[in-house]
Amino acid sequence: MIFSSIEFIYLFLPPVLFGFLVLRHFKLENAVIWWLIMASLFFYMWWSPIHLLLLLGSVGANFLIHRELLKTKSRPLLVLGITLNLLLLSIFKYADFLLGSFAAISGMDIPELGLILPLAISFFTFQQISFLCDTYKGNLVSCGFKEYVLFVTFFPQLIAGPIVLQKDTIPQFNLSSIDRRYSIKLVTGITLFAIGLFKKIVLADAVAPVANIAFGLADGGAAISMETAWVGALAYTFQIYFDFSGYCDMALGLALMFGIRLPINFNSPYKSTSIVEFWRRWHITLSRFLRDYLYIPLGGNRSGLMGAKGNLAITMLLGGLWHGAGWNFVIWGGLHGAFLMVNHAWVAGSLSSYSKRFLGTHLYTILSWGLTMACVVFAWVFFRAETFSGALIMINAMFGLSGEVASSSWTETIPEASFVIMQLLAMVFIVIALPNSIDLTKKYNPVLQVKKELIENGPAYFRFTWNPGPRWAAVISGMALVAIVQVYRLNDLTEFIYFNF
Repeated sequence: MIFSSIEFIYLFLPPVLFGFLVLRHFKLENAVIWWLIMASLFFYMWWSPIHLLLLLGSVGANFLIHRELLKTKSRPLLVLGITLNLLLLSIFKYADFLLGSFAAISGMDIPELGLILPLAISFFTFQQISFLCDTYKGNLVSCGFKEYVLFVTFFPQLIAGPIVLQKDTIPQFNLSSIDRRYSIKLVTGITLFAIGLFKKIVLADAVAPVANIAFGLADGGAAISMETAWVGALAYTFQIYFDFSGYCDMALGLALMFGIRLPINFNSPYKSTSIVEFWRRWHITLSRFLRDYLYIPLGGNRSGLMGAKGNLAITMLLGGLWHGAGWNFVIWGGLHGAFLMVNHAWVAGSLSSYSKRFLGTHLYTILSWGLTMACVVFAWVFFRAETFSGALIMINAMFGLSGEVASSSWTETIPEASFVIMQLLAMVFIVIALPNSIDLTKKYNPVLQVKKELIENGPAYFRFTWNPGPRWAAVISGMALVAIVQVYRLNDLTEFIYFNF
């Protein structure tokens, strides 16, 4: 059951929200929390009941370790807790990858375990590791068992984030916090959910088939034209943007419907003029986790110039591996690590200020944006390709280095090629010229610490804001209606890309 499915929209969300509203009306705080827990567990169980037992076992074990850490502040116990979490993640997510890699290197015939990856294991593992670390450091808010269970399993953010810290949500698990301006939270939540649904169904899923065609040909070893490769790479670039942006909006909206604000996780990353800025805007909570619980413990920038570069490289390589058990993800993380090191060196060497004075601020900004986007698109090829050879075919074709001529032109390969180009141009306009959903609703605090977290997106877009009222209600209802009609038309709904991680 995904957020954009008919089952979720018609069969799951209405009764869960109705039950919440009834319990909230009668001021039954404990019942509200347990109601949300049961709804979240049912939501998770929809995919695989057996994996619900794994989730509950993980939650129970981590809470017991947390209770002991409160008493002893034992570092060995903390290490044991982190190790058990990472071991569980490694067995299910990386065992076959490691066995396959060892078999390829050694030439031995080693059978794979064939374990099914439990949904959201990367997300609930990272959240619980952060919880244990905060417990050990004494940076913990008051938390009982039911609050902890809801912190881990809250369905709007359970499957694909944001990766929340205990200080983000646990203080909100009480009626006094939930009731605060609840009416505006509800209306804002419905608005964000509708916007996210439109992004996912109407925008992301519209260009997904184009990306599938190009990458499918490349992964199959077929020669493709330069135009096919570029159109396919750009289609995926915007598919993953609107897919993840749509999910983040829907997650924020759903949480607000239940009176809970989540942290911002996506903030117009394609407006970035550097890779450093890109990672401040893309999957913000993952970047925060990697910084606070990996990069800084490794030594951060306190280890000298070379040590800091090494720590950054390790962080990004592991960040790439977190996204998937495959060498393509490692390469993607490694590329971004290299881009970040060049970016930091460029700024540290004052080359940015010299270039800005030489070129002028406006031209420098445009060139910086173009170079940043070129790096992002280049790296996405490795992220999307299912094989390393497929990624190389795409890259070689993009740069005209394939040495082979495709058997058909790109207009024959890509159905309705002219319409696809128009779609991509429209998407460029949307991501660059229009305010994002957080900008649109920022007056009503859709995320935690909106003023602190929201990066100003510059003057080069049309400025307008959402307000509850008939005009915006008509616009948002129209977007939701278009998306729902499209849901009915589709034969198969595609999962959110980050559901795979």
